[in-house]
Amino acid sequence: MRAVKRVLALGALTAPLVIGCAGLASADDFDAHFDKSQFIANESGAGFANTGSFVDENGVEHHAFWIWADDNGVSGSFLDSGAHF
Repeated sequence: MRAVKRVLALGALTAPLVIGCAGLASADDFDAHFDKSQFIANESGAGFANTGSFVDENGVEHHAFWIWADDNGVSGSFLDSGAHF
C-alpha cells in the first residue's frame, strides 16, 4: 500500500512537467505552466498550500509547499526541483 501511495505522489508531482514538455518539440517560443493553490482559515488555524510547474526556453521547474499556523505554532514544508539551461 505504501508503494502505491508513493507512485501516486510521484505521478502527481511529475505529471505537470511531462504535460508541459509535450509541446516543446514544435515550439519556437514556448512557455507552459501549471499552478494550484488552496487556502483555509477557521477556528482551528490557518494554512496555505501551493503546487506549480513551468517549462520555458530556459528550463523546467516544479515546486510544492504548504504552511499551517495554529495554537501550537507554525509548521510547513517546501520542495523545489528543476533544470535550467
